[in-house]
Amino acid sequence: MNQKFSCCTAILALWGTCAFAQQDTIALSEVVISDTKFAQSKEKSGKIIEKITAKDLERNTGQSVATILSQAVGLEVNGNQSANGKNLSYFIRGGRNRQVLIVIDGIPMTDASGINFEYDLRLLPAEQVESIEIMKGAASTLYGTGAASGVINITLKKSAKKEVSGNAYMHFGTQNTTENFKANQQDFNQGFGLNGTVDKIDYYASLNSTETKGISQAAGENFEEDRFSRVNALAKIGFQATSKLKLDFFSNYDRMKTDYDGPFDNFSSPDVLGNVSLSEQFRFGFNPKYKYNKGEFIVNSGFTLLERSYDEFNSWSSTLEEYTYTSRSVVVDAVNKYTFNKNFFVVTGTQFQFHDMNTQTPFDVIERETANFNLIDPYLTAVYNSSFGLHINAGARMNLHSVYDNQLVYNFNPSYHFKKFPLKIITSYSTAYITPSLYQLYSPYGNLELTPEENATAEVGFETTFSNKKITFSAVGFYRAESNSIGFFFNPDTFDSYYVNVDGENNVRGFETTLSYQVSSKLRLNGNYTFTDIRQELNRLIPKHKGNAAIDFQANDRTLVSLNYQYVDGRRDAFFDGGTFATTDVFLDSYQLINGLIKYDVLKNRMSVFGAVNNILNEEFVETVGYNTRGRNVKLGFTFLF
Repeated sequence: MNQKFSCCTAILALWGTCAFAQQDTIALSEVVISDTKFAQSKEKSGKIIEKITAKDLERNTGQSVATILSQAVGLEVNGNQSANGKNLSYFIRGGRNRQVLIVIDGIPMTDASGINFEYDLRLLPAEQVESIEIMKGAASTLYGTGAASGVINITLKKSAKKEVSGNAYMHFGTQNTTENFKANQQDFNQGFGLNGTVDKIDYYASLNSTETKGISQAAGENFEEDRFSRVNALAKIGFQATSKLKLDFFSNYDRMKTDYDGPFDNFSSPDVLGNVSLSEQFRFGFNPKYKYNKGEFIVNSGFTLLERSYDEFNSWSSTLEEYTYTSRSVVVDAVNKYTFNKNFFVVTGTQFQFHDMNTQTPFDVIERETANFNLIDPYLTAVYNSSFGLHINAGARMNLHSVYDNQLVYNFNPSYHFKKFPLKIITSYSTAYITPSLYQLYSPYGNLELTPEENATAEVGFETTFSNKKITFSAVGFYRAESNSIGFFFNPDTFDSYYVNVDGENNVRGFETTLSYQVSSKLRLNGNYTFTDIRQELNRLIPKHKGNAAIDFQANDRTLVSLNYQYVDGRRDAFFDGGTFATTDVFLDSYQLINGLIKYDVLKNRMSVFGAVNNILNEEFVETVGYNTRGRNVKLGFTFLF
C-alpha cells in the first residue's frame, strides 16, 4: 500500500510541476473532426479530443501504433510491450476491444469472423499514419456499433502538393527481454513511398515491411523464438472532377505472419513445425466528396476481405491441425452537412453495413450463407455555435438490424467557451450499443436471442490555455454504465455452453487530466494522468492509476532529444494452465518505463537519422501473465525525403 501511495504521489507531483502528456500543445483553435465528421475548431467541439499529430508521430519514430497510443491519456493498450506477435487489448474508460471502435479514413474497421468483432491494430504500420484522434465516451450516434467507450479515429497519409514527392526509411534494432541480451539486430523495419499531385490528379503509394525475431511470446524455459513478419501495401488516387467534386479511390493489402506458443511448446521437439498464424487483409473503396454553397456531402465506402489461418500442433495426437476464418465486410456511410447560418448546421447520414463469415476448424464449421447480417442506421446530429460562447451538439441514431429489433441511441453535449478567458467547459451524456458478433449468433455456442449490449457515458470537464498559450491544461471526470453485456454460460451438469445477455449493470468511473508547458522555443514539458475505478471482478489488465510524462528538447534546428516516462499501476489477471485447464487469479505488480530518442537532420528537411533506447533501466515487469516483455532495447534508423 505504501509503495502504491508513493507512486501515485510521484505522479501527482509531476503533474504539479508541468511534466505531463505526449501530444502537442493543444490550442483551442486546433481543428478536429471526430465529434461531427467534419472539420471544426477545437474551441467549438464539446469534447476533450486527444490528437496525436504528425509531429508527435515523428517524435515516436520506430514505435508501433499500439505503443504510441498507449501514451495517450485515458487509453491502455495491453501487449504493446510484449513480442510483436502478441495480441493486443485496448481499454478506454474500462471498456475492452469490443467497446472501442477503430476508424480508418472514415471507415469503421472490424474482423467479422472474430468473437468480438474487433480490429487487429497489428495490421497497421505507424509509417502509413498521418494523425490520430481519440474521442472518449459513448459515440454510437455518429459511429454506430462498437463505439461504446471511445473511438480511435486514424487518418492515413495524403498526397503532397508538388508533382513528385517520396520517402524511404530503414530501422533496425535489438529484441531482448530483461534476462537475455543480444547485441545483434533482430528487428527490421523498412519501406518507401511515392506521392504527388499532377493537374487534377493526386496519388499516394507506399510499401512497408517488418521482420522481428529474438524472443518468445510465452514466458518460461525452453520456448523457442517467435518470428513476426508484416507486409503492407497502400495505394490512393484522387481526381478533382470539378471545383466542387472530388473522387478518391483506395486499395491496400496487409499480410501478417507470426509464430505463437501452445501450452506444450516447451516440451515439443524443436523440429516440429506448427503454431503459426497468418492474417491477410484486402481492402478497397471509393470516397467521393461534394461541396456546395450551404454544405458538404461525403460518402465513405469500403470493402474488406480478411482471412486468418492457424496451423497448430496437437500434442495429444501429434498432428498438425488447421483453423481458418474468413470474413467479408461492406461499409457505406453517406453523410451530409448542411449549414443554415453561421451559428447552426445539421449533419445527416445513413450508414449501411453487411458482414458475413466462414469458419473451418477441427471442431466446427460455420457457413457464410447462414452467418451473415446487415445494419442500416439513419442518424442526425444538430450543432449550434452561439456568438457568445455556448455550443450544443445533440443527435440520435436508429439502428435497424436484420436479426434483432431496432435500437435507438442519442447524445446531448453542451459546452461553453468563454470569450474573454481561454476556458472551455464541457458536459455530455451519450448512449451506445454493441451488436452481437456473427460468432456469438451463429457458432455452435451461438444464441439468436441475443440483443445488443447498451452503454451510457456522462462526463464533465474543462480545457484551458494560459501564459500566452504556453500552458494547456484539461481535466475530465466520467461515469460509464454498461448493461445487457454479452457473456458465456456453461452448465456443469449438462455441459451445455452458449452466449447469453448478462443481467445487471457494470459501472466505471474515473477522471483524465493532461498538462502541457511550452517552456521556450526549445523546451516542452508534457504529461497526463488517468484514474479508472472499475468493479474488482471485472478489472482484468486495467490499471487504476496510469501516468505519462515527456520532455522534448530541441537542442538546435537539427537536433531533437526526447525522454518519456510511463507508470502503470498494478493489475489483476488470470492464468490459464493449458495442461490442467485450471484458471488462477493473479496480481501483476506496477511498473515504470523510461524511453529516450535522439533525432538529427543530416540534410535539413531531406535526411534524418535517429537512435532510440526503450526501457532504459531494463525494468523487469509482467504486462500479461504468461507472456514475455521486452527489456532494454536499442533501435537505429534513417529517413530520406525527396
